[in-house]
Amino acid sequence: MMLSPHFTLEEFTISQTAAREGIDNSPSSEHLENLKRMAGVMEEVRVLLGNKPIIVSSGYRSPALNVAVGGSSVSAHCAGLACDFTCPGFGSPYEICRVLQPRMLELGVDQLIYEFGAWVHLGLSEGVPRAMALTIDNQGTRHGIA
Repeated sequence: MMLSPHFTLEEFTISQTAAREGIDNSPSSEHLENLKRMAGVMEEVRVLLGNKPIIVSSGYRSPALNVAVGGSSVSAHCAGLACDFTCPGFGSPYEICRVLQPRMLELGVDQLIYEFGAWVHLGLSEGVPRAMALTIDNQGTRHGIA
């Protein structure tokens, strides 16, 4: 099922952990609507990144999957409102964050997180977005993209 022109439901729900542990990672109808919204924002991100293909490493997480991967109990992933991704054809996760950070309000981004130098987390909210930019790595969590 296509959520948007370039993103499928499968790539927003596939999980090696879910497959390995037999966890159902099917979204509810409410979460599916959130995933469509998320995919729409990711289409805008794709344009900002020169229309280069985006690789989604984590999208929707059912409650059981979120526990299995050690996710936060308030993770936007559980609502279908978060996406962890890379875009190798554009550049590093740091370079992606530097492009997206000034556009957070325009995109309606609640959180933009540069995680462990390896991927970008983009989260939406159900309310007013906070436009919060963070870096998370082995030194902890810091405000800003560092």
